[in-house]
Amino acid sequence: MNPAVIERFDAFPFRHRVADLMTKPPLALGADTSLAEAARAMLPAGRSSILLLDGEGRPAGIVTEHDLVCCFAEDGPAGLERRLGEIARRPVLTVDQQAFLFVALGRMDRHEVRHLVAVDAEGRATGVLSSRAVLRTRASAALRLGDSIAAAEDAEALKEVHDALPGLARSLLAEQVSAGEVAAVISHVNRDIAQRAAELAAARVAQAQGPAPARWCYLVLGSAGREESLLAPDQDNALVHDGAAGDDDGWFRALGEIASDLQAAAGIPYCKGGVMASKPAWRHSLADWQRLVQKWTAMPEGEQLLSIDIFYDFVPVAGELTLGRELDRMAIAAAGERTLPKLMAGQLQAPGLPLKLWGGFRTEAGRLDLKLHGLYPIVAGARVLALALGESARGTLSRLAAARAAGRLNEADHEALVAAFKLFQELILRQQVADLAAGAAAGTKVAVPALPRATQQRLKEALRSVQVMLETVQDALARRAERCP
Repeated sequence: MNPAVIERFDAFPFRHRVADLMTKPPLALGADTSLAEAARAMLPAGRSSILLLDGEGRPAGIVTEHDLVCCFAEDGPAGLERRLGEIARRPVLTVDQQAFLFVALGRMDRHEVRHLVAVDAEGRATGVLSSRAVLRTRASAALRLGDSIAAAEDAEALKEVHDALPGLARSLLAEQVSAGEVAAVISHVNRDIAQRAAELAAARVAQAQGPAPARWCYLVLGSAGREESLLAPDQDNALVHDGAAGDDDGWFRALGEIASDLQAAAGIPYCKGGVMASKPAWRHSLADWQRLVQKWTAMPEGEQLLSIDIFYDFVPVAGELTLGRELDRMAIAAAGERTLPKLMAGQLQAPGLPLKLWGGFRTEAGRLDLKLHGLYPIVAGARVLALALGESARGTLSRLAAARAAGRLNEADHEALVAAFKLFQELILRQQVADLAAGAAAGTKVAVPALPRATQQRLKEALRSVQVMLETVQDALARRAERCP
């Protein structure tokens, strides 16, 4: 993708999601409804489409105002007596209601349609997004970014999208889009790349070995699962299936290996810690995952605690998503045991305050690792608080908000941690954009001496707030223990 194109886009589609603009609830009628009756229903409701739904509320057909006009033009007044079921278009093009608008616009452009049906996690229709609703956005070639992933057939096509992310991030920041919003966009692009890699891998394995021996679901973990990826993430993924652990593992091992290879070739490096579905430790049947999680919650230690840390950020992205959601429900229920959050809290160590006695920063070669000293303690602490509450939220800010609502964080600590988290994200992302533009690798170390004095002061306050995170978590868990003898 031409980087110059990325520089000339409207930030609106990257800041808003389908749910923000869709018309809801969708207008749904029965298949036997005449077109005349449908037109009379559409007019007062101000709708430009009608859905046919199955018994579960999933879209089974769509009829638009354009379809009605075409029927009238072809058959005259007699055409209005035809039934919706006769002219409904199938299959129905859908988009997740939580997808960013740029994904929907790209899909409309590729398929040359004016309507997409928005669906929830279960595939049920929740609304309709029409081109009329997004006329205020200035569509450009850059908006094809999201849907080009779905059309990718190889790693080269996926890499083209991934390589556009630094320019996209730079432009979004220039448009005053917050670092958190940019991180959410980057996360969704990386999730989509992982999803497409898993789909392509499954197709290749099926061609070589036959169809999948059982249902499977590909999971994305870590920062992408939390919607907090910046510009230097590696792969964190896993796989759950409902097949036989030994007999079926060859098929799923091949899927995991090919999917990881595709992502690596696209520009997302292999996980240095081996957290990938290509590794046996991260590829299990649902029953084995359940036994493993129970083992973790019993008395985890060492490497097991590191596994739990990243595991609880997972989201399902490909395959049978219901399998992933079932694993999620089981895992959250297991985390409700007091043992697990307590042990995780015991592993949470806030690093030493990187400030000198006279107030300067303790840096290495003029840089300070704001992931180590800033983001990680807040992310890990928020995760522990959420698990102690049985909260399924993935994002750090959502987890902090849940802890505040439950009384585990006071208002002042909550505000300080949120402000610190946002500042760390912004400084790391802006440094990554600058380093990549200069031809250097993106990392998490920030050149703090180059920051404006006011920003340095804010950073010092943010770093001090991190130091209280461990104490806050331990206090919250202690109060929980008192209430739950």
